Amino acid sequence: MADGRAHDFAVRADAGTVPTGLAPFDRRVIAVGGVVFAVLMALSPRYGFQRDELYFLDAARHLQASYVDQPFLAPLLARVSLDLFGVSLPGLRVWPALAAWATVVVGGLTARELGGGRRPQLMAAVAVATMPVLWAADHVANTTPYAMLALAALALVVVRIGRTGDPRWWPVAGLALGLGVADNHQPGFFAVALVVGALFGGGRRLVLNRWFAAGAAIAVAFVVPDIWWQSQHEWATIAMTRQLNRENGGLLNIPVWVIGQLLLVCLALVWVWPAGLRLLWRSERPLWRALVWAYGLLFVLYALTTGAKIYYVAGAYVYLLAAGAVAVDGWLYAWRLRIGAVAVATALLTVVLALGLLPILPLPRAGSGRTIDSTLAETVGWPELVDTVRDVWNTLPPGQRAQAVIFTDNYSEAGAINELGRGTGLPTAVSGHNSVWWWGPGNPDATTVVAVAPGSSYAGYLGGFFTSVREAATVSNPYGVRNIEAGGHVYVCTGLRLPWSRLWPRLRHYD
Repeated sequence: MADGRAHDFAVRADAGTVPTGLAPFDRRVIAVGGVVFAVLMALSPRYGFQRDELYFLDAARHLQASYVDQPFLAPLLARVSLDLFGVSLPGLRVWPALAAWATVVVGGLTARELGGGRRPQLMAAVAVATMPVLWAADHVANTTPYAMLALAALALVVVRIGRTGDPRWWPVAGLALGLGVADNHQPGFFAVALVVGALFGGGRRLVLNRWFAAGAAIAVAFVVPDIWWQSQHEWATIAMTRQLNRENGGLLNIPVWVIGQLLLVCLALVWVWPAGLRLLWRSERPLWRALVWAYGLLFVLYALTTGAKIYYVAGAYVYLLAAGAVAVDGWLYAWRLRIGAVAVATALLTVVLALGLLPILPLPRAGSGRTIDSTLAETVGWPELVDTVRDVWNTLPPGQRAQAVIFTDNYSEAGAINELGRGTGLPTAVSGHNSVWWWGPGNPDATTVVAVAPGSSYAGYLGGFFTSVREAATVSNPYGVRNIEAGGHVYVCTGLRLPWSRLWPRLRHYD
């Protein structure tokens, strides 16, 4: 598309009068997403499983309608990976890498729906592809990659409905939302905020119709298994959410949330998404303005409740960057040096951030003093933990082992033992943490408990349940990486104050 035509699209978009015809789709958007996919897959075998991945692999062997921490989609994908590839890092991480690719493409498509020509589409794709939160989140197979994609895909369909005025797209929106809430509850909050924004912003006609009802019914169908499971498990997710809010919310975390939003997008492009916010707000299309309402409502909600979790609204920046790419296209390309400077700055910052957020550099040597990103740090040390537990387990006399269980403080330790220690003579580990507690205590008649926990204060906690708590080993890793497990301990506990089956209800904890 000629520069003048692209600029014309941008100007008319800013005025809220985007033409009904769309510019051709720029296939380079697919290539940009493909580069992200290739990089993530090339790095997928490096370091090790992240703590949440070990939990999802464990959850995959306990397929349920839902879980304490999330609905069923992420464990289901982990189960597919187990069936296809076994316990494999690339096999598990192919799903978030594909989600990253799709998220980049959705960014380009959103720019196109907003009236952008090939240049804004490409810029939107690059802006999404260089988001630090995309690299950090989509390198790991947890719920965040799919939640970001679902939110962005829902916004794309909403932009299309807003542009065309055709409500027959609502079932597609319902499908995107349904898949999102099958993975994580955050897209559901976004959908509610979006409807509130549409109602307040003059979009009642577009949301109060049979097509919207059909889309809502599709989304609700995906929620039913979660609600059913929650009703059978004491509404465990609500209890866990309250605990998370106590840990991550509060006034002190509001500045963390506000500043954190500036770090989710490449700093060289951090000025683009406010331009997108302005474009959508000034639009004459109610559903486009509703996207601003949704972002604003969630911004306030999460700032007050879960401020330390800065990535909860990350998916919204996909459509904001796309809108910003359309808004700034004419200005950016009016002077060639501008686009050159922005491109160079974006490339340099992306490389620098990738070195810190992705497993590119060799792991540090013990005593080197070099630190790594906290998420990457949680990929280190799990085989060593399993070896340490196995050594302690093998010191128990055979008769004592027959009446013993391995109990861990958190789901990551249980997942590491159950997945990385599978077939090595260790029994299935149990834990009081989140969903793992619901899977039971193992041997209900156990008289010896090999307990695994981070930190050094766990012995006092165990002393409330056992008359004898002996520290048997210390957990470490050969790289000296500081994470939650480094410096933890393995204890041999005997002299149960109550039978193990009766102690089990007291060991449950959510966070």
